[in-house]
Amino acid sequence: MFMSSEKVYVRGLRDVAACETKISFVDPYGALYYSGYDIDRLIGRVCFEEVVYLLLNGKLPNKKQLEDTKRTLFSEMKIPNNLLRLCSINRGHPMENLRTIMSSLGEYDSDFEDSYRAGNKKLALKLISQVATIVSAIYRVKNNKEIILPKKEYGFAENFLFMFRGKIADKEEIDALDRYLTLHADHGLNASTFAARVTASTMSDIYSAVISAIGTLRGILHGGAGERVMNMLLDVDNPEEVEAYIQGMLCNGKKIMGFGHRIYIKEDPRSRHLRKISKSLCSRIGKRDLYNKARAIQSVVHKERKIYPNVDFYAALVLNALGVPKEFITPFFASSRIVGWTSHILEQYREAVLIRPTSNYRGAYGTKFVPLDKR
Repeated sequence: MFMSSEKVYVRGLRDVAACETKISFVDPYGALYYSGYDIDRLIGRVCFEEVVYLLLNGKLPNKKQLEDTKRTLFSEMKIPNNLLRLCSINRGHPMENLRTIMSSLGEYDSDFEDSYRAGNKKLALKLISQVATIVSAIYRVKNNKEIILPKKEYGFAENFLFMFRGKIADKEEIDALDRYLTLHADHGLNASTFAARVTASTMSDIYSAVISAIGTLRGILHGGAGERVMNMLLDVDNPEEVEAYIQGMLCNGKKIMGFGHRIYIKEDPRSRHLRKISKSLCSRIGKRDLYNKARAIQSVVHKERKIYPNVDFYAALVLNALGVPKEFITPFFASSRIVGWTSHILEQYREAVLIRPTSNYRGAYGTKFVPLDKR
């Protein structure tokens, strides 16, 4: 007789600690910490490049370290011409394109097989730079536009907007994207980060780990939610229709994208910042009605379900106001979260343990075998 060994089963691994990390901490009561720093203290006081250094090194950079980081990020932004051509033959969703091109990128990197070495932060910086370049190139090619190269005098956020849109961004736009990137850089052991760490735990290469994360981020219950948020906002004609629209969705048992969070009991701190940014951007470009619809949706959902917006809700408005099409919302998310992914991948390499959970078997035992000709 077979004897099963029952283990504690936690559906969705809620509140299960699968690793120990020094990279970030998500406080259920509405706070987010990057290597000890409250995100509320960092936003607007540090640039995205400082956050990159912080998450990879566990401390904020001095002036020389920051300049070195900026220089490295710029120098790694260019990708092989063969990959640029690959952008033109991919007709699927931009996240599918990003996944494919990132997979091919490893073929051009002689160091990737050695990427499990714990100190390989240079390769992490390379990937951080190149995701933004790839996302921009995919957009340009899909819209029959010339691919734009980065400018040495620009910072990361400014170059990203320039390469993507093909025009010079103003100070408010640069600051908005810089804050967006900062707020999305890491968020504890979220689904895509966990996927990356599982792959890294096998001592696979860093490209494979990042590709695992990209595939996970696309899901509508993770990074893909932002695109659905934008669909909802565009589906409602004006703020006066919001009440009936949301009530109809709730009555039909539909999920309101951009609301609720597995961890936060209070409001997502990232959402507070993104709400302010979206209000300012929407007001300056004549899209205040879009922002008003978002506020009305937030009010109705909180009244009916007592839940708050998560990072996806107002992030969708920020990117829309910056001229980013809805299908590129998730790729922009990836262009920031690549910082967290690579930081966690390197940390997992140092941990050097295979992530291999168990399960409780619910199938039969000892089923009688029936030959093919008698089935």
